[in-house]
Amino acid sequence: MEKFNKFLKEAVAELRKVTWPSKDELIGSTIVTIVMSVIVAIFIGIVDRILTLGVRSIFGIGGG
Repeated sequence: MEKFNKFLKEAVAELRKVTWPSKDELIGSTIVTIVMSVIVAIFIGIVDRILTLGVRSIFGIGGG
């Protein structure tokens, strides 16, 4: 139990050292994350569509 208490005290001490982002920084980071996620999703979707069409044309699988 003593080790656990020491761990908690050290964890709290480390959390006090953290520089937390401001509200504006947090909002900016969130917007960048969402925009990048959408861009990557669109890119992956386009690549998937192209590869699917390529594989279907190579193997002669029905259209659709």
